[in-house]
Amino acid sequence: MSTPSPVPDGNRKRLPNLFEVLSKRTLAPVDLFSFYIYMRDTQRSVDYLDFWLDVSQHMALCRHYVRELRRSVLVGTPELEKSGSKRSSQVLETLPSDLHEPAGPSTYSTYPTEKPTQDQRLSAFLRTNSDSKKNSPSNSHDQGSQGATPESENPRPSFMTTNSNSPAADSNSPAHTVARADIRASAEKVLYTYLLPGSEREIILSQGILNDITRSIEEEGRDDPEVFDAAKDYVFQAMERDAFPGFLRAKALGNLVQPSMMVRLIVGMISMLGAFWTTFALIFLNYSRATRCWIILPFTVAIYLIASWQYMLDPILALAGASEYTFMDFYRIKEPFIRQLLNKRAIMCLGWIVIVDVATCCLFIFVPGKRL
Repeated sequence: MSTPSPVPDGNRKRLPNLFEVLSKRTLAPVDLFSFYIYMRDTQRSVDYLDFWLDVSQHMALCRHYVRELRRSVLVGTPELEKSGSKRSSQVLETLPSDLHEPAGPSTYSTYPTEKPTQDQRLSAFLRTNSDSKKNSPSNSHDQGSQGATPESENPRPSFMTTNSNSPAADSNSPAHTVARADIRASAEKVLYTYLLPGSEREIILSQGILNDITRSIEEEGRDDPEVFDAAKDYVFQAMERDAFPGFLRAKALGNLVQPSMMVRLIVGMISMLGAFWTTFALIFLNYSRATRCWIILPFTVAIYLIASWQYMLDPILALAGASEYTFMDFYRIKEPFIRQLLNKRAIMCLGWIVIVDVATCCLFIFVPGKRL
């Protein structure tokens, strides 16, 4: 049974929260892809998001392993399922079956606090399964005969370039068989890539959390998802506090990226300088008011570009339903509430542009001229 994909909520009448973005329940421009680009280009801390994604992938790997194990029990002993015996119930109840919730921080559990979450039940099962394998006489033979898995040799494909059609990108693919060694390799990869001092993409965590994870994996031999719960919650809270508010300001209240805003500011200031130079030249050369109407063009361009920089919003693009992923790379706004919000801000921004433009142009067009 495959895990159902998260369905974006098109009826949301509010801004999304970070958990909804990470769970792929939102649409552009506040989707996970946009958040990844923001963390990479603006926050310069994409390693934290990659850590979250890798831990989530580790959770998906564990769920797939348990699903395959459950399916193998049913296929290998069909009489257990048919008989409905007490032994059948004991065999199947040890394997968690409700594995369809998106992975998230422990603070977002959908179960009451007194009940174990499905993630906790999954981790408990994997710990029990691991202990039973350690005590098995054939364990040493299995470990010696198993070679390095592809998961341990190759890093997780980048979120920006993963091919969704490949078996590696879809843990539910029938061709993608998960062994217990894959789970172990996945846990070690997360540890060695992000957590150990001097690692390739080291993230900053408290020493206590780091010591607990290192001891659990290297000394206790654990590889269940619960090992990373404390680190995952810490990273989630850090992104929610330091990065996500800026992401919402940039994507839900604006539709421009930083390079585009800087270009608009520079061009706007140059246009404003040219407009003032032209205006004073026409006034002090005593040109007619009809000729001075040409200053409307540079003033309009300057005020529009400077207002776009100030509001982080291009009102014409917003009304057309477009936003920027990266510099000069536009895409459609699909989140309904964000579309409404940007339309309101675009109309307000255009109103201020018209008011300031009309006032400025009238002032310099109707002022009496005097030839020096």
